[in-house]
Amino acid sequence: MSLQAKIMDAMKSAMKAKDTVALESLRAIKSELLLAQTQSGAKEELSADEEIKILQKLVKQRKDSAAIFTEQGRADLAEPEIAQAAVIEQFLPEQLSDEEVRQMIAKIIAEGGFAGMGSMGQVMAMVTKEVAGRADGKTISTLVKQLLTK
Repeated sequence: MSLQAKIMDAMKSAMKAKDTVALESLRAIKSELLLAQTQSGAKEELSADEEIKILQKLVKQRKDSAAIFTEQGRADLAEPEIAQAAVIEQFLPEQLSDEEVRQMIAKIIAEGGFAGMGSMGQVMAMVTKEVAGRADGKTISTLVKQLLTK
């Protein structure tokens, strides 16, 4: 079942349950997917990688907003953002733990013989391709820096 079909089914369920947070989140996903399709021109379907990137972007936006609201002491605004991020994350592939990502990075560094911060871009590209939406870019970046500076 395509992501759009899953979103539509979830929207129907959220409407029946009168779950406004889930409904708002699902509408945001649907909107972003439609925007991406129209921007890509005549292409009818988005690839799975493109869909995952869109979902990751939406989750990151929600989490960043929640962090800003929390810093400003506005928990009342942060809570809905966190709830929306949780709804959107349901449609992402299962996320890898930090330790699993660390092991993948260490393996790539060892196999490629990379050393120093000068090779960070190469390592990041390889890890991002390998992980394919199962880990946050910020987490990957932090771990790559740690392992390359050892």
